[in-house]
Amino acid sequence: MDMRARVAEALKTAMKEKATARLSTLRLINAAIKDKDIAVRGEGDDVVVGDAEVLAILGKMTKQRQESARAYEEGGRLDLAEREREEISIIEEFLPKQLDEDEVAEAIRIAITSTGAGSIRDMGKVMGELKGRYTGQMDFGKVGPMVKDRLCAASGQC
Repeated sequence: MDMRARVAEALKTAMKEKATARLSTLRLINAAIKDKDIAVRGEGDDVVVGDAEVLAILGKMTKQRQESARAYEEGGRLDLAEREREEISIIEEFLPKQLDEDEVAEAIRIAITSTGAGSIRDMGKVMGELKGRYTGQMDFGKVGPMVKDRLCAASGQC
């Protein structure tokens, strides 16, 4: 079942169960997907938002809510921070399992080997390879510095 169908099915279930908080979050996900559909319409008739784009949307939504929860905590609004965390847990139901540190390190090693990266100038190739294979499974904000360190160590330039 593709991502759209999973979201639509979860939306129907939430409506039937009258789970208002869950329903609200699922509607936000659905709206974000439809916004992306509208944005790509101008690129051609045969362009469709696929699972990779939906995963990217969900990842972005999760990151936004994490930042909001952090800001709410700093502002002393724990009730709002908790609501953001609830939304994160609902969104994460649709994301693939996150890789642990060892799996991320192995993925970086494989990406560097497969792209033939030898210096920091090849970082874009390695990140592109990782994003192509592991969208939604790792935090690329944290992975970037790891790739940079690995490439610097391999080339001795940095």
